[in-house]
Amino acid sequence: MSDTTKEDLDLKEGAKMPFLAHLTELRRRLVICIIAIAVGFGVCYYFSKAIFKVMMMPLLEVLPEGSNLIYTNLPEAFFTYLKIGLWGGVVLALPVIFYQLWGFVAPGLYRKERKYAIPFVIWSCLLFLVGAVFGYLVVFPFGFKFFLKFSDETIRALPAMAQYFSFSLKLLFGFGLIFELPVIMVFLARMGLVNAKFLGKQRKYAFLLIFVVGAILTPPDIISQVFMAGPLIVLYEVSIVLVRLVQRKKEKTADEAAAEA
Repeated sequence: MSDTTKEDLDLKEGAKMPFLAHLTELRRRLVICIIAIAVGFGVCYYFSKAIFKVMMMPLLEVLPEGSNLIYTNLPEAFFTYLKIGLWGGVVLALPVIFYQLWGFVAPGLYRKERKYAIPFVIWSCLLFLVGAVFGYLVVFPFGFKFFLKFSDETIRALPAMAQYFSFSLKLLFGFGLIFELPVIMVFLARMGLVNAKFLGKQRKYAFLLIFVVGAILTPPDIISQVFMAGPLIVLYEVSIVLVRLVQRKKEKTADEAAAEA
């Protein structure tokens, strides 16, 4: 029996898994993710004050001298630190989450395609962190400067802890997620759902969507929107190149299998 036939049988065996077995497998992997997040929460909550100080730095650098963040409700600081612990736990658990996600979809793939689990986890985590760091170092300063332009001798900005954390978290996760674009495109290409020719034809619609997303996720100034749209356009073009490489590899493998048969 050829390797291709063995892989087909392997795929069919995974596809024949009963529906209840799928639900059991999903529940098991969700429990593992929740445990990983809980462990990350404990670590991040312990260092929540230090984490928040780091998050405040881009804002404090553009605030008038002597300004600080405030909290207007008594429990606001406590719940903000809880949220920092929770979302920090999610970030720390990302390798586990991505690995469990891959493990859940892997039975629907060929055996040789399952070896990409570790690269998938590494690149997913790395690109997410690169996107978050890009937002923190590049977009935050410009965005905060824009909002502070409305302050004058009669109006003073008094940013609150909870509002600042929610706003900065939205931007950090937004940039982290958009930097996952190459990984998503490569995965879809391996599943046969997209190809380089299709992505190239849809380029103008993709760029329009990119600027719409940039307008939604960033402060309402053109500089911040360009800072988000620019990397997204580059990532889209990189995705096309990667998808083309995936196609060529798949075609080469298919030709080799046909020659052996």
